[in-house]
Amino acid sequence: MNNFKFQNPTKIVFGKGSIANISKLIPKRAKVLILYGGGSIKKNGVYDQVTKALKKHTFIEFGGIEANPDYDTLKKAVKLVHSEKVDFLLAVGGGSVIDGAKFISVATHYKGKHPWNLLAKHEAIKIKKAVPIGVILTLPATGSEMNMNAVISRRRSEEKLSFANPNVFPRFSILDPEVTYSLPEKYVRNGIVDAYVHVMEQYMTYPVGAIVQDRQAEAILHALIELAPKALETPPDYLGRANFMWAATNALNHLISSGVPGDWATHEIGHELTALYGLDHAETLAVILPYILWYKRDKKKKKLLEYGYRVLNTRSQNHEERISQTIEKTAAFFQGLGMPTTLTSYNIDPDEAAEKVQARLEKRGVILGEHNDITPEDVANIIRMSR
Repeated sequence: MNNFKFQNPTKIVFGKGSIANISKLIPKRAKVLILYGGGSIKKNGVYDQVTKALKKHTFIEFGGIEANPDYDTLKKAVKLVHSEKVDFLLAVGGGSVIDGAKFISVATHYKGKHPWNLLAKHEAIKIKKAVPIGVILTLPATGSEMNMNAVISRRRSEEKLSFANPNVFPRFSILDPEVTYSLPEKYVRNGIVDAYVHVMEQYMTYPVGAIVQDRQAEAILHALIELAPKALETPPDYLGRANFMWAATNALNHLISSGVPGDWATHEIGHELTALYGLDHAETLAVILPYILWYKRDKKKKKLLEYGYRVLNTRSQNHEERISQTIEKTAAFFQGLGMPTTLTSYNIDPDEAAEKVQARLEKRGVILGEHNDITPEDVANIIRMSR
């Protein structure tokens, strides 16, 4: 097992009616900026619960944060934080709103002229002070409610980049499964796939003797497979949604990544596909992961065999056969959720996508994979398989 440091300062408040707790979790004298997306929280009752809980606080609001939050939109919120002297950010939404809040949090204290450099030049990690954040999670998927990571898009330049900073760990996150009841089935499907791939990116590398982390990862994968039918039920099932919400949070709160190598190539390639073609984040993961597993099956052999045996019940004594079955079962799980696993399903030409993504990664000098051996040319080869 590799050396590691682990700390997660986010307080989780889980369960029915838990939104009311924010009045005790936000400092009484803080001026709060409520951040949200397209306005669904005003239709499903969440906004009313939030404003009721904040009736003794001073607050303003900023809506319209997009899925894959846009840099230009977030800069407007940063200006509002400065002009209104905001002390606390309350993100009410899914990963996009939370990630947007994290960018606003660090950008508020950025002294440079071009805040995009927080991502493009990795300057976010240098920020020592950030506006505190609280979260009310409405869409389980990204795990952003309990980590220090964020992904931001810049539509006018077709870029999608990430950053991390320990100062943007949310101070608290409210997880009420009932607020997910109004979600369209597609969003639940996306969240399950997103969480599953998050675990795979931290688990599907090579063994380092981290038994606890590996078994925790396998438990989350088992849970996602088991809970998926209940989470997708209509009318919503409380236990199904509760377990889905908690699984997605635990998939990316830095616990299972402690002391083990990670491979975030699927995500990095997926970000390029979202930037170029507008696919949902989870959609890009499902059209890339199976083919990375095929392409790197020799380097990932030991973990593929273990994953297949322990999670997907592939028991063939022929190792190559077991690996093939494991990858096929992984794709079949996504497909069983109604999630396509090929770019051609979205009428995207894999050859065209391969050329575009290769050129973008070559321009930035990007090399991916847990062994730092997936070149832009390899990425193009992987994308061409998604047909």
